[in-house]
Amino acid sequence: MLFSLGLGLALVASAGCRHTPDETRVREAIASAGQAAEQADAGGVVEPLSEDFDGNAGQLGRKDMANLMRLARLRGGHVGVTLGPITVERRGERLVAHFTVSLTQGRLLLPDAAGLYQVDTAWRREGDEWRCYSATWKRQW
Repeated sequence: MLFSLGLGLALVASAGCRHTPDETRVREAIASAGQAAEQADAGGVVEPLSEDFDGNAGQLGRKDMANLMRLARLRGGHVGVTLGPITVERRGERLVAHFTVSLTQGRLLLPDAAGLYQVDTAWRREGDEWRCYSATWKRQW
């Protein structure tokens, strides 16, 4: 009886310890960064980025990204973020995620500017976390 109870508790505990798949963790990090961008939360935007993050081949680093978010907050502007489907593929020890994102800027109902971008990101494990170390984006329209 005690053995059965112990086995049952062990099974329940192990089910709770099941870890989230790496691909899902990357999707969640991208979604979280998008939500942070809408709130002009610099810390939330750069949280999934590695210290040596490289955006668009040297055009934007981690600190640059944080400064852009701080500037948006100071200006009081609104950034709207709508993510398209995120595909994640494993490449050895790294992950690559592709998605589209629609960005709007300005007033909530009538944006001053809008753009649709194709984004490709590269991720690596740093300790227990997945960090984006590279991203490229191209405006689609």
